[in-house]
Amino acid sequence: MTINTIASETLDRLNQPSTLSSSNPANALDQSDFLLLLTTQLQNQDPTEPQGNEAMIAQMAQFSSLEANLATNTTLEDIAAKLDALIAVQEAAIQPSTAP
Repeated sequence: MTINTIASETLDRLNQPSTLSSSNPANALDQSDFLLLLTTQLQNQDPTEPQGNEAMIAQMAQFSSLEANLATNTTLEDIAAKLDALIAVQEAAIQPSTAP
């Protein structure tokens, strides 16, 4: 699979947001998609009018923000799982024992 094919498939997914679903992670865009689009953009830019420094810095800031959001989501998912486990243990301790 060539980089142009992958880039084309990624762009097709971007142009059809209704097909993206958080319930199916295989359809979600991730870091690799962002990097693929960025490198494809750099490869296909007009050499006589390259992308400005401001635009490049803005895209790198977006990538940094994406990375921070992913780390935050992972941390929040871990916290939620631990809280769910704690609540389950507390509910089990509160339930009256059925043993005689």
